[in-house]
Amino acid sequence: MKFDLTNLRGDITGGITAGVVALPLALALGVASGLGPMAGMYGAIAVGFFAALFGGTGPQISGPTGPMVVVLAGLFASLSGDASLIFTAVILAGALQVAFGVLGVGHYIRLVPYPVISGFMTGIGVIIIILQLNPLLGHASPSGTLGALGNVPEALSDIHPANLLLGLATLAMVYLWPAKWGRFVPAPLAALVVGTVVAFFALNVPVLGSIPTGLPELHMPVFGGDQMMLVVEAAIILAVLGSLDSLLTSLVADNMTRTRHHSNKELIGQGIGNAAAGFIGGIAGAGATMRTVVNIRSGGQTRISGMVHSLVLLAVALGLGPLAENIPQAVLAGILVKVGLDIIDWKYLKRAHQGPRWDLLLMVLVLGMTVFVDLITAVGVGVVLAALAYVKQVASLQIERLRNLPEHLDSEEDKAILQRNRDRIALFEFSGPLSFGAAADLGHHVREQSASGSKVLILDFSAMPFLDLSAAMAVETIASDARDSGKQLFLAGMNEEVEKVLKGLNGRVPANSSFADRSEALKAAEAALQVPASGATGGLSAAAS
Repeated sequence: MKFDLTNLRGDITGGITAGVVALPLALALGVASGLGPMAGMYGAIAVGFFAALFGGTGPQISGPTGPMVVVLAGLFASLSGDASLIFTAVILAGALQVAFGVLGVGHYIRLVPYPVISGFMTGIGVIIIILQLNPLLGHASPSGTLGALGNVPEALSDIHPANLLLGLATLAMVYLWPAKWGRFVPAPLAALVVGTVVAFFALNVPVLGSIPTGLPELHMPVFGGDQMMLVVEAAIILAVLGSLDSLLTSLVADNMTRTRHHSNKELIGQGIGNAAAGFIGGIAGAGATMRTVVNIRSGGQTRISGMVHSLVLLAVALGLGPLAENIPQAVLAGILVKVGLDIIDWKYLKRAHQGPRWDLLLMVLVLGMTVFVDLITAVGVGVVLAALAYVKQVASLQIERLRNLPEHLDSEEDKAILQRNRDRIALFEFSGPLSFGAAADLGHHVREQSASGSKVLILDFSAMPFLDLSAAMAVETIASDARDSGKQLFLAGMNEEVEKVLKGLNGRVPANSSFADRSEALKAAEAALQVPASGATGGLSAAAS
């Protein structure tokens, strides 16, 4: 594997800066997951190093993120804190991501509509904030969003003033830290150090407590048992969510560096990183937007920067324990509230009222389901509804373009034929491939738009490159209607593929009803109108009978 050393100094500077920024977030997200601060550190080290080494986005910095932690916190509650099963889910998620990359799924993950992404990302931000309300008030946070919300009234009746003041001061410091100082000491790290020092000397507030130090232990996956379905479900959610999160961050990196990432290679790297994290007792991670932006702005451009970021965290982890034990929980809660607020899609919310109402409704629906149901259901329902809405829009457009007007014809001869037989020939031109949504209304549209006295119906397939089952069955319905009403049906401009589909489904396409182009069909229709009706109808109507 080749390394680009042309930007070595910038990569080292960016990696060190990103590592410093990642430190407080790794500790905070580890605590939020329920597995402890060092699980966050080990996850940041493993995912950050291996995703950079094997991934497909040069300056990407990977590690624990809010969305992944929300899933892990729910799994922690469901499994009653069984760490071995949780790390098994992380390993399985990594294996699934590698499979996604090998199978080329990366190109399709990016097709999730923006309102769905906005809804579930905003929902995740809301969940993170809700889960930190109790720690800010000086109380342990119950598992789950509803549990945390339900405990807020009790926590409000017994507020720990010093704890709340410290948490709010941390949040204010993260927001108000001058940008020029942030180039030397990132705001989250400054808030972490200042809050810990103040609490150590002046306040009696809950702290993290005992933290193990040294190299992590090896955690082998555990399979079987009654709760394995929970593990598999969580692994699927982590894999899909981590893939989306990472590829969205990759797009941000592309925009900043004017490069193009490799989606499937990135998924393989993320998968290897998450599997490694599970084996050493780390939480799952993904591409982290804020840390990636910090890395790029600090000079990082290649995979070396992501690997340096992990090595910085590893050096800290090996000697951090005694210092981290005194970090107040309120300080981490304040930092996490800022993380949650950053995840919320304020950019869209500020102007949502100016966009399509359906998109706003879809976003709010996904947001609500993310917070009160679960992530995979929210995304699944959102994607299905968005797809159906899109199909409906395309179908309406396709039906509108199914033209029955002589004015648009280029040939003066064709126009003259239609003009002479205005009420006796109905011509319909397909403007492109039909979706199954349009096919459903195709027969009804043709019946409505055909003149009541028309004797010949012409379907022009010249602009239709292919025909699927739904469209073919709709054509058969039109043929049946033509037969029942005594009309002759002519087909024009069919290519080999369209003709093959119609023959396969309807048995045959009679030669005297199929024409090379529209002009031939119009001439044949006018000639047929001058011959007394024999009672038979041409085309597919005859084949269908």
